Amino acid sequence: MKIPGKSGKRDSSFTLDGQLLIAMPCMSDKRFARAVIYVCAHSDEGAMGLIINKPAQHIEFSELLEQLDIADLGEERDFNAQQPDPPIHVGGPVERGRGFVLHSADYYAEDSTLPIDNAISLTATTDILHAIATGKGPEQSLLALGYTGWAPGQLEAEIQANGWLHCPADRALVFEFDVDMKYEQALSKLGVDPSHLVNAAGHA
Repeated sequence: MKIPGKSGKRDSSFTLDGQLLIAMPCMSDKRFARAVIYVCAHSDEGAMGLIINKPAQHIEFSELLEQLDIADLGEERDFNAQQPDPPIHVGGPVERGRGFVLHSADYYAEDSTLPIDNAISLTATTDILHAIATGKGPEQSLLALGYTGWAPGQLEAEIQANGWLHCPADRALVFEFDVDMKYEQALSKLGVDPSHLVNAAGHA
């Protein structure tokens, strides 16, 4: 599975794989206002991440299965489905028709799943959607349509320009918190009160 920004190597130990990016109030791009982004890959080739607090409008998991022609599961879905349907998010403005599933590490598919850290992995094939629909998928998952991408050096420049804060991610914040609470919860991991957040330079 080709993930943008994943195949390259970094000249230094600084990497944002498995980190959360938190948009600063000065974020000029309205698409990323109050965005919390899970960074899936960060290398000298650039970076790739998924917005985890922007629900997709007017589409449910069952509708997505129909669009992908994997809805005809019959009794297999009715009797075996145990995990709740994953929430669908707008992962970013790039390739909005492409789906990515961020999920707990208890699910792994050879040649399809990319482990990001010990707790969270990424899979971008329809096999995982079938697995989720029939109760054979990961314990926790978040489905994103599209992704957010950065050219080489672009993300580092945006952080230096005070566009983003960053902090380590955890499963609870990624998968469990209400979507409306993720921005404040991510800031709280840094000990930041949103009401006191100013556009001063600096990052975690």
